[in-house]
Amino acid sequence: MLFGVSSGDLNPINASIGGIIAQEVMKACTGKFTPIFQYFYFDAIECLINLTPTEEDCKPIGSRYDRQIAVFGKTFQETLGNLRYFIVGSGAIGCELLKNFAMSGIGAGPDGKVFLTDMDLIEKSNLNRQFLFRPHDVQKPKSGTAAVAVKRMNPNINVVAHENRVGIETENVYDDKFFNDLDGIANALDNVDARSYVDRRCVYYRKPLLESGTLGTMGNIQVIVPYLTESYNSSQDPPEKSIPICTLKNFPNAIEHTFSGHAAENASQYISDATFIDRVIKLPGLQPLEILESVKAALIDDRPQNFEDCVKWARFHWQEQYANQIQQLLYNFPADQMTSSGEPFWSGPKRCPTPLVFDPNDSLHLSYIYAGANLKAEVYGIPQERNKDVVKKIVSGIHVPPFKPRSGVKIAVTDAALQEQNGSDNIDHDRVKEILTELGKLSKVNYRITPLEFEKDDDTNLHMDFIVAASNLRATNYKIQPADRHKSKLIAGKIIPAIATTTSVVAGFAVLELFKLAQNCKDLSAYKNVFTNLALPLFAQSEPMPAPKNTYYDIEWTLWDRFEVTGELTLAEFLEYFKREHKLEITMLSQGVCMLYSFFMQKAKCQERMVLLMSEVVKKVSKKRIEPHVTALIFEICCNDESGNDVEVPYVRYTLP
Repeated sequence: MLFGVSSGDLNPINASIGGIIAQEVMKACTGKFTPIFQYFYFDAIECLINLTPTEEDCKPIGSRYDRQIAVFGKTFQETLGNLRYFIVGSGAIGCELLKNFAMSGIGAGPDGKVFLTDMDLIEKSNLNRQFLFRPHDVQKPKSGTAAVAVKRMNPNINVVAHENRVGIETENVYDDKFFNDLDGIANALDNVDARSYVDRRCVYYRKPLLESGTLGTMGNIQVIVPYLTESYNSSQDPPEKSIPICTLKNFPNAIEHTFSGHAAENASQYISDATFIDRVIKLPGLQPLEILESVKAALIDDRPQNFEDCVKWARFHWQEQYANQIQQLLYNFPADQMTSSGEPFWSGPKRCPTPLVFDPNDSLHLSYIYAGANLKAEVYGIPQERNKDVVKKIVSGIHVPPFKPRSGVKIAVTDAALQEQNGSDNIDHDRVKEILTELGKLSKVNYRITPLEFEKDDDTNLHMDFIVAASNLRATNYKIQPADRHKSKLIAGKIIPAIATTTSVVAGFAVLELFKLAQNCKDLSAYKNVFTNLALPLFAQSEPMPAPKNTYYDIEWTLWDRFEVTGELTLAEFLEYFKREHKLEITMLSQGVCMLYSFFMQKAKCQERMVLLMSEVVKKVSKKRIEPHVTALIFEICCNDESGNDVEVPYVRYTLP
């Protein structure tokens, strides 16, 4: 594989080509995935689209960036050095981006700065792909540690580390001044909600955004340019593939189907939130009954007084999950059950299960009891017992009554049948009243229930011990190949292993797009969205989609446009302003989820608001004060034109005095 840029040398090209070569080496060593056939050619000549550096400008100056200056020139290198960028996230992609910034001199000039934020701490499982971290950094903040590491690579980079989540709650930190001072934002996030929020902020402040993501050997880069391209939120990712509930509950056929769980917070909320019952009762279907049953179990039926009670709970829970439920399932659908078409019921993906018989000498059985009892104790603030021999002795003395299958129990075979079974008409209202009466008889709850938040990387907290035991017991029921601790951690933590090769390639391509943004390039064809799959291998580049255009009258607008209104107006003046200046009659006006005005609003309420200033209307309707850092309000409007037809129009930015 040959590579060259004359006498120059560009870090992002090196990062991308290096990642590709490393993946090819792994393919050769492991025989996994498809190697590149014959040759691979890539160029990024469009990075020079707005630059015509002179020979004098490209001469070496004794700088660490001389080989980059040979390509772009000294003037552009100074531009890169004075950029102010915000990297959101300091994980796998964030580390690679920060390294590329440092090696390219981005933010290393006298006026340059790179802001980096990540609210997470370093975990042991991060170390295989987040290369700025070392084992001694575990449990340190990601952003601060990455900043220190990258300063060792380039002492001149001006990096400022934050430990904030970027969201509504930190808009007092990442406010107008912060965003207005930036030249661009680079996302290194791992979830859609955070990406969507940052995208909205970039559209509002009209700042370019480099959006990156990886999924195993797959990676993508989307460049978002103000006034030119669509935004991240203009399209939608497909929903995450989920496993049918019936498969999880009764018919698992793969180890992934043996993992399920939910937040055990109902009892805690019942204790601490006076409105909990009212909110639960309003929920649709069988949800109120299921939630109230769980609260009753936590506070009355299963509440332990000591560690022995915790062991008893774990033993009875084991019996219910791995013996009784299976016996009931086989009672409803015996091993020789036939379908209406004459085919065996237990065939294809449906594996016929076998109930387990508890044996305290079986290490898997005992691990479930040991971990489950200690976790139960932790929830209720009871001292734990970490001696397995003591737990074994306690559980061996617990008598469990034999189970007798019940007739008349309905077991849904498909999710559609389950949904029909759980319809709102099937709820047992008498049972709901009975539970509420029992809960009402409780004296004031003077103890705390602490729901446990799953943490896969702490080997001492017994979380993974319990999950591995529970999953493999379920696998044993259905004769599914059990999973070791490592595989269980990947499944339970929903970890799709990030690969250092993919993150290197993606971050390299992202910085190539940054070079174009730094030139203030307005040619849409110069920018490249990239999708790659190193396993196939596939490298696809496409021109970003232009921002969709809308019109009202003969005025074109895109998502980057808005109405600007400055200074306080009353609601009546605001409505009149749009009639006078834009020939638009506002029929509905909202701010967030608050409806401030509509043509069908009650006359008295409408007249009351008409004389109020817009900021006062917002406070009155939302029942919230306007925070001091807020300098402008965002209004969404629905309008009619002069002919009385509905027209789509941009939003309104209403600047406060």
